[in-house]
Amino acid sequence: MAIEGAALALVRKLEQRPEAIVAFSRDYPAGYLIARHQHDRAQLIHASSGIMRVDTPNGIWVVPPMRAIWVPPQVPHEIRANSTVKMRTLFLRPDARSDLPADCCVIEVTSLLRELILRMVALAEAEPRVTPSVHLTELILSEIREIGTLPLHIPMPEDSRVRRICQAILQDPSDCRTSAEWGATVGASSRTLERLFHRETGITFGSWRRQARLLAAMTQLAAGRPVANVAGDLGYDSPSAFTAMFKRVLGHPPSQFCPSLTRRELPTDR
Repeated sequence: MAIEGAALALVRKLEQRPEAIVAFSRDYPAGYLIARHQHDRAQLIHASSGIMRVDTPNGIWVVPPMRAIWVPPQVPHEIRANSTVKMRTLFLRPDARSDLPADCCVIEVTSLLRELILRMVALAEAEPRVTPSVHLTELILSEIREIGTLPLHIPMPEDSRVRRICQAILQDPSDCRTSAEWGATVGASSRTLERLFHRETGITFGSWRRQARLLAAMTQLAAGRPVANVAGDLGYDSPSAFTAMFKRVLGHPPSQFCPSLTRRELPTDR
């Protein structure tokens, strides 16, 4: 399902406004696809509830509600709702601040930043529309700049052999074939594949597969699947091994992931 013309036209109109930051909100059903597109402004894409997958030519991100993805201007991307999503997006003028991130990245949405995003949306939906104060804009810009990035990214390679392996693992994250076994499939030695993986993605084959499994796990957990089932589906020997990996990367066990998918919504949300 492609992005509807009316929504895209509204976004284009918003991008022409003079404010440094403009807000856009829309709700999407599970499975909805916003087809590949790009914007003149940078975006901070956040869901007040639900979970999204964002694809760019260089990588894939899975974004739960306590996170947001930063997309610089003119970066092609598509967005898929992995569950029912209440998307709350800020569009930032390229000259809003000179030290904002230059590349796509996932950032933590602190309680303060979350409330600031919801406030911007409320002002945008007010009748008549209310222009945000300079102080509100500056506070949002400062929060985005100061918050650290998070490892919720799967870099995608350009080499056809490595990309073939990556696509297969994304289709089946439980695939446990070694680099040597994959090499036999794509016509390369284990050493060559390891070298290509590091050159093309910046990480090892094992790290890339671990990251792909983590992002797949987040999607399954958001759908309500039990931790033990998710661990088995993704090829882990035991739920404890999966839990240790999840906690090491995200800082909390998978059992605490799902409750974070529902937080305070805007009063006008349905």
